Amino acid sequence: MSRAWLLLCIAGVFEVVWAVGLKTSQGFTRPAVTAVTAVAYILSFVLLAMAMRSLPAGTAYAVWTGIGVVGVAAIGLMFLGEPRDFWRLASMALILAGIVGLRLTARA
Repeated sequence: MSRAWLLLCIAGVFEVVWAVGLKTSQGFTRPAVTAVTAVAYILSFVLLAMAMRSLPAGTAYAVWTGIGVVGVAAIGLMFLGEPRDFWRLASMALILAGIVGLRLTARA
């Protein structure tokens, strides 16, 4: 895996952290969670920008958001009591397949 792809994956993980932080900060009323959310937000964007130096913008952005979508949805299913139905899981699998497809067809 190239450095750009590694940075992109880490950026995606930080996207999951800040998105879940938005939910768990309870409207930014929990200072510690709010601080973690803000730091994760900044790191996510910085790492995405660094990855975009080498990767096509459309591919990088799609993969970054896809990691975020699937990651936040998975955390929602496992820890936040969100519904687990066939169509939700199938949709997550399709997004994951799209991420893998973009990675396999990328030139960088």
